[in-house]
Amino acid sequence: MEDQIFIFDTTLRDGEQVPGCQLNTVEKIEVAKALETLGVDVIEAGFPVSSPGDFQSIIEISKAVTQPTICALTRALKNDIEVAAESLKFAKKPRIHTGIGTSWFHITHKLNSNQEEIITRAVEAVKYAKKFVHDVEFFAEDAGRTENEYLARVIEAVVKAGATVLNIPDTTGYCLPEEYGAKIKFLKENVKGIHKAVISTHCHNDLGLATANTIIGVMNGARQVEVTLNGIGERAGNTSLEEIAMIMKSHSDFPFKTGIKFKKIYATSRLVSTLMRMPVQANKAIVGRNAFAHSSGIHQDGVLKKRENYEIIDPTDIGIKESSIILTARSGRAALKHRFEILGYSFSKEKLNEIYHKFLTLADKKKDIKDDDLRILAGTATIEEKHIKLDLLQVVCGKSVVPMATVRLKINDKIVSATASGNGPIDAAFSAVKQLINRKVHLEEFLIQAITRGSDDLGKVHVQIENRGKLYYGFSANTDIITASVEAFVDAISKCYDFTVNGMKNKNLNEIWK
Repeated sequence: MEDQIFIFDTTLRDGEQVPGCQLNTVEKIEVAKALETLGVDVIEAGFPVSSPGDFQSIIEISKAVTQPTICALTRALKNDIEVAAESLKFAKKPRIHTGIGTSWFHITHKLNSNQEEIITRAVEAVKYAKKFVHDVEFFAEDAGRTENEYLARVIEAVVKAGATVLNIPDTTGYCLPEEYGAKIKFLKENVKGIHKAVISTHCHNDLGLATANTIIGVMNGARQVEVTLNGIGERAGNTSLEEIAMIMKSHSDFPFKTGIKFKKIYATSRLVSTLMRMPVQANKAIVGRNAFAHSSGIHQDGVLKKRENYEIIDPTDIGIKESSIILTARSGRAALKHRFEILGYSFSKEKLNEIYHKFLTLADKKKDIKDDDLRILAGTATIEEKHIKLDLLQVVCGKSVVPMATVRLKINDKIVSATASGNGPIDAAFSAVKQLINRKVHLEEFLIQAITRGSDDLGKVHVQIENRGKLYYGFSANTDIITASVEAFVDAISKCYDFTVNGMKNKNLNEIWK
């Protein structure tokens, strides 16, 4: 029989504690609504006593979200608990999350206390929180380094006081999986009345073991997991929501399930990354840029023959359209043939072999092989002027003005121009370009990198857009980063335009973007 695992998302609390990732109230509401759509069970919306902003955000999130439980964090202090209760007054399902350190390190060096006093304070906090809400979660901070016998005494006392959820955090990410699993099992077997409450995991990734510890915690009796999108959080981060969800989905023999709507994972991950201005590392499991990318010839051949040869997850399951076959010097003939077929080319085995040797020579010189390179290799395209070209760019921006941009494009031999406003000069310029092409082009990725150092840096911009279900890439480099951005955007659009239809070059934008 499958057991329901409750997903407790702390992106807006523990995740937001990452330096530089702070959100305003409007952004927090946007994330909270996305988490609700994703299917999380509990949203830890903040630490209300810490700032007026956090307090107000919890109030507004409580109004905006209806399905998940809304949780507010406190210390084991009456004032903290009172403030939390006030912040949750509009929550449909309120929870107060209170607790105290239980390890020797915290009791001795942080709290200047003793074990008996800690138990007393823990019980008093839970009882006081129960006066305001029925649902009270207790955290034993640094439980990972707390002796199991003493931890069991603390947990038994707070269960008796009325705690409904018991958070056993590996606060410093110290535990090995076997050790953390044994700790959860010990509590299950030695705490009187523990069946009245839900055991929760909260693992940090200081040694890269957060996901493993969370899974072993579930296997030993935990039924709530505390996670964040993209694994963000203090220091090395928290357990990653997407990793836990997909582990449970991928292992058919795993007797646990979540309420996560898997196809929403990638979009929610990108939203959090964008709003928190924290890029997802390329090799991040599940949602990283390279999670479904293949550049090795052996892997590419295997994936093209049957995806499951090298992918245990179907990318469409999490909202990604398809796997990526990246052409490099390590790519094989199968990958090259596959890309040529997408571009509309077909070659005999002998001809493909001839082109492949030329491809390897080129790939050794270039890091990335683009479609234009392949067309040239195929002998059916030559370097020519793009049909769409940036002719003029003028922007107005500043602290007290609305950003405006005027863009003039040369499309074939015709000059067209448009002016638009936006959230910034780049957004305004992109909006003007979209007016001129008069069709929907969705910006999938926008990356700015510095090539040189200093105030006169040469900026390199990569853009990825989607049109009619296909992805196109654009690139530019310029000391003016706004110009480079618009040139890269136009470069990507020109590739939507610059393709072969029924064997002939189509030069009518309206025909292409019907």
